[in-house]
Formats: sequence, C-alpha cells, structure tokens
Amino acid sequence: MQITIGKFDRSSSSVPVTFEHKGVRHERAVNACLTDRGRYDEEATAARVDDVAAGVAHKIELGVITNPPEPEEAPEA
Repeated sequence: MQITIGKFDRSSSSVPVTFEHKGVRHERAVNACLTDRGRYDEEATAARVDDVAAGVAHKIELGVITNPPEPEEAPEA
C-alpha cells in the first residue's frame, strides 16, 4: 500500500492521508497524535496512520472501499 500523509491541520488536529492499494485511491483525514505538551507528534501519527491503513486495505479487499464511478459523458446534441 502506498500512503501519503499531508500537512498537519492544527484546527482539526488531523492530517489528510491518501491510501492507494490495488488500483483503489482513498482519501481521508486521520486524527493526529500530540505530545504531552500539545505539539504534533509526527512519528506517533505515522504509526496511527499505519493502523488505519490496515483497516483501509481490508475494506478494499472486501470491496467496501472502491474508486468512485467515472462520470458519464452527456451525449452530443
């Protein structure tokens, strides 16, 4: 699985993450981990994202998460 973690969003205490597995691309926010002092903990957040990735991969395998259907083109008049 390919995982891309975006920039920490302080207002939501989350990071945007893109998961790509077996041709399926899934994007979602993942709650970030903070230190005891309230600072963003990049290492702990990466571990949390890995945990979420296991669930995403399982849902992709089951067909629960799929790519959205391609929009249909309107016929020419």
